[in-house]
Amino acid sequence: MDIKEYKKQYYKENKEYYKERYEKNKEQLIEYSKQYSQENKEKIKEYSQTPQRIKTVRTANWKFRGLQCDYIDDLYEHYLLSDQCENCMCILTEGSKKTSTTKCMDHCHITGLFRNILCNSCNVKRK
Repeated sequence: MDIKEYKKQYYKENKEYYKERYEKNKEQLIEYSKQYSQENKEKIKEYSQTPQRIKTVRTANWKFRGLQCDYIDDLYEHYLLSDQCENCMCILTEGSKKTSTTKCMDHCHITGLFRNILCNSCNVKRK
């Protein structure tokens, strides 16, 4: 068993202990978190823009929205390399502002399986 699996199993077996410990020290932990955030704004901002962090956030968002996938790394690569909608062939865009050409991960909302990389317009029509 590798260390990651061991930690996961250990946490699972001791979940109640960690829950009680958090409740007992909740105020201190929140205060520490606020203080750390204020003192390390630049460091946090810098970290949040790394490729690994962007990948982690994006794939976690996909999973949260219901995507079921065993090959998430390959799928992420496919997502990055896609520059055209696989339905209407328009040029895809990325950014914080959502437009009709914003790149989207299309998946079946019933099974959770990946279908295509689409523009936002095609993705909305497909639901």
